Parts: sequence; structure tokens; C-alpha cells
Amino acid sequence: MSRVDDGRGQMVLLAAALAALALLPVVIAYLQLGAHPDVGARAEPGHETDRIVRALERAADNASRAVSGTEPWADRTATLAAFDRTLRSDRREIETARLDRGVSVRVRRNTTAAESWTDCPSGPTRQFGDCVVRDGVVLQERAGETYVVAVAFEVRVVDPSGETVVVWVVEL
Repeated sequence: MSRVDDGRGQMVLLAAALAALALLPVVIAYLQLGAHPDVGARAEPGHETDRIVRALERAADNASRAVSGTEPWADRTATLAAFDRTLRSDRREIETARLDRGVSVRVRRNTTAAESWTDCPSGPTRQFGDCVVRDGVVLQERAGETYVVAVAFEVRVVDPSGETVVVWVVEL
């Protein structure tokens, strides 16, 4: 029996090599997405502020839920005081959490940003009163009770790479 070599085997081998080469970027991308336990510890300097912002947003939301609707509108200063007490320990923890890594965090409320916030829930279908700003916290009267609807923060982060200041309003 005679055998004719028509190069089919070499073509199959070449096609397989090209397919493997085409899949190489997908494999590299997949490996780069893998998680490792210390990935957060090696984050780039800009990510520190993002973590702080998210932590403050969670803390403010938890404090707002705990105190909103517990005091009458006439006693809104009691709601603000309760909000401060509830938020205080989280704020201290956020400010001191990374001191051992050379990261200084200062959290303050920003009254100017809170006053410029214009999303106070209202309208004909809502039975809500006006909003008032007290020390960077936006309070609203709803059915005779006091609700915390927003808080404005100013966060100053100083780390080995420099200083970052972020001002934003957390809608609650």
C-alpha cells in the first residue's frame, strides 16, 4: 500500500497552534482576574479613599436607619444628637484603621455641600415637609417625625503618596 503525503497533518497542527495562540490573551486576562488573599493589602494609593468613602456611606446609612422616625419634628436636635452618637464609633474606627500603615484620615461634615444638595424628597404625591441642614446633616419632617435624609462629608486622606480631599453628599 502506498502512502501519499499531502500535508494534511501539518495543516491540522498549524491550525491547532493558531487556535492556541488566539486563546492566549483570554488565558492571560483570566489569570489576572484571580483573587489572592493579600490583594487588598497591596492596593494602589488611590484605592484607600474609595474604601473610606464606602465605609462612611455604610456607617451613615446604618446610623440614619437607627435614628430616623424616632423623634418628633419639634425635637429634631435629639435626632441629630442620636445620629452623631451612632456614627461616632464608626467614624473613629475609619479615622484610625490605617494609622499603622502611615495613612492619616480626617472625617468632617461639610455644611456647605449639604446646603447645596437639592434632592430633598418632595412633590404633590409625598406628604413630606421641608428639609433643614444642621451641621452637614439634612433633616426632613415626615408625618410629624424627623428623618435623616442626607449627610455631607469632607474626608482628608494623607498617605505616603500625598494628600487627597473628597467632599460628597451621601443620600440616605
